[in-house]
Amino acid sequence: MDNPVVHPFSSLFDQLGLPSDDASIRAFIAGHSPLPDDMRLEEAPFWSPAQAQLLREERIEDADWIITIDQLNVALHARPEAGA
Repeated sequence: MDNPVVHPFSSLFDQLGLPSDDASIRAFIAGHSPLPDDMRLEEAPFWSPAQAQLLREERIEDADWIITIDQLNVALHARPEAGA
């Protein structure tokens, strides 16, 4: 069995055409979370149609991006901890 390729968030953000430095990624996640529990990542209103399509296609294909997309999904659905 092959080990899946795990892409860093910066590479996913590059693919999405977004700023990909650490500060920009943290700001993006902070500014767009938390997503409602019943909202799929690719349905979030802040994606362009092309970005949403990329996320949808990679999820459907279960491509090597899926681990990173799932991590982004978790990060955008996370609720801030009390006192944080």
